[in-house]
Amino acid sequence: MGVDLGITSYIHTSDNLTVGTLDLSDEYNRYGREQRKLAQKEHGSNNWEKQRRKVAKAKRRIKRKVLDYQHKLTTWLVREYDLLAVEDLDVKPMLETSQNAKNKQDAAWSRFLDLLEYKANLHGTHVVRVEPAGTTKECSSCGVATDKPIWVREHSCPACGHTEDRDLNAAKNILDRGLRNIGAGRSESTPMQTALPTSAPQREAVDAKRVVEVGNPEA
Repeated sequence: MGVDLGITSYIHTSDNLTVGTLDLSDEYNRYGREQRKLAQKEHGSNNWEKQRRKVAKAKRRIKRKVLDYQHKLTTWLVREYDLLAVEDLDVKPMLETSQNAKNKQDAAWSRFLDLLEYKANLHGTHVVRVEPAGTTKECSSCGVATDKPIWVREHSCPACGHTEDRDLNAAKNILDRGLRNIGAGRSESTPMQTALPTSAPQREAVDAKRVVEVGNPEA
């Protein structure tokens, strides 16, 4: 399966499964309140130190929720699939240039990919990282590249007329690159899968809360 690390969703897969992002609004509201209270305290005082600990606790809660979510999602992925193709993202420059840096930090893509590879080794699943450049632009049907701004969420190919969700198109391209990497001899223990599906499966959307509650998007 190809896995596109999403913007409107946490991941979008080549079999058209979308898994939503965590709703951390309550946690961030609490974190903001604690920070504002800290700013009102005299720096270095006992009250300031007590409040600083509350701020740190609120921040840890956010990190722990994201980590728990990632653990459950990656465990499901490696149990469900024999081969996972993912983008080999360089996250640091993305954070430095993106106006949406906080959301990308919440997503914590580097840790997600590291967890995925670690668990894949435990479960006998093969994870292959592919070059991410062009996965969104290229048509998964004919390969022609088409520029489109980030807010355009549908891929429409001017060459062959193929139209589908932007992230689904990217996920199919990621899978195709992963399979080509495998075919180039990078692994001898991967499943014999040689072609992408010719028709798009029906989209299924999974709320992040389901992943957190049961640890399995399909449950």
